[in-house]
Amino acid sequence: MSFRVDKDSLGKVKVPSSAYYGPFTARAIEQYKVTGQKAHTNLVRAYVMIKRSAALANSELKALEQQKARAIIKACDEILSGKMHNQFVVEAINSGAGTAFNMNSNEVIANRALEILGKKKGRYEIISPNDHVNMSQSSNDTFPTAMHVAILLNVEETVNSLDKLITSLQKRAKKFSGIIKIGRTHLMDAIPVTLGAEFDQYAYSLKQARAVLVQAMDRLAYVGLGGTAVGTGANAPKGYRRLAIKNLSRISGLDLKPSDNMFYSLQSKFDVSNCSSTLRNL
Repeated sequence: MSFRVDKDSLGKVKVPSSAYYGPFTARAIEQYKVTGQKAHTNLVRAYVMIKRSAALANSELKALEQQKARAIIKACDEILSGKMHNQFVVEAINSGAGTAFNMNSNEVIANRALEILGKKKGRYEIISPNDHVNMSQSSNDTFPTAMHVAILLNVEETVNSLDKLITSLQKRAKKFSGIIKIGRTHLMDAIPVTLGAEFDQYAYSLKQARAVLVQAMDRLAYVGLGGTAVGTGANAPKGYRRLAIKNLSRISGLDLKPSDNMFYSLQSKFDVSNCSSTLRNL
């Protein structure tokens, strides 16, 4: 295997020549060996959607040079089409607020953007993982936002499957409406009920669970993108937060909204755990 030498603020690191990730990721591979599990595909997609949305917003606000923005956006589009997912190599469990995964994303996008511009990987003075791909962002606002987006993408599939199951149970309830059986309580025969009534109850229970799940999803639609490092939005241009979330809504197909309290969105994981517990109730 051949290697190239990449350099960042912490020094030089040997990276496989074919790799699109860079020095930060190479270090993280060695430092975080916990489960062997990589990030879920929808988390990769969510993160790349965020990077694309940010590049477009920064370009629209004249904070990011057009040529660099176009290269970053094209690199993101390639990843969203299914390419280079094997370059997201950092463990799902890593330190901080997802800093290693954020940098893995930044480096892959930066190196592919460099190639799009006809430059060699590692020429970070031209397109920097930090200064350009991560412009107006922090791990602290991008990772929580990516979690929300990834969960919503996954749970949408669950809701669709749930709807099909509810419909199927309702059909069975009608079909079995004339079948009489004995209801049971305390492990003993009780009084007659219809099999249709039992299936109708199954459908009703799932409808109730679905309603609660949709409420949990509604809470996840409020995201902290634009809060940057601590929730104040420092170092992001005026108007960035609104534009970035608008762009992210469009590309993800989700109706995302700016959080009412950015500090809450960066610090608290209540909405995530709420959705998790709701799913377990199913």
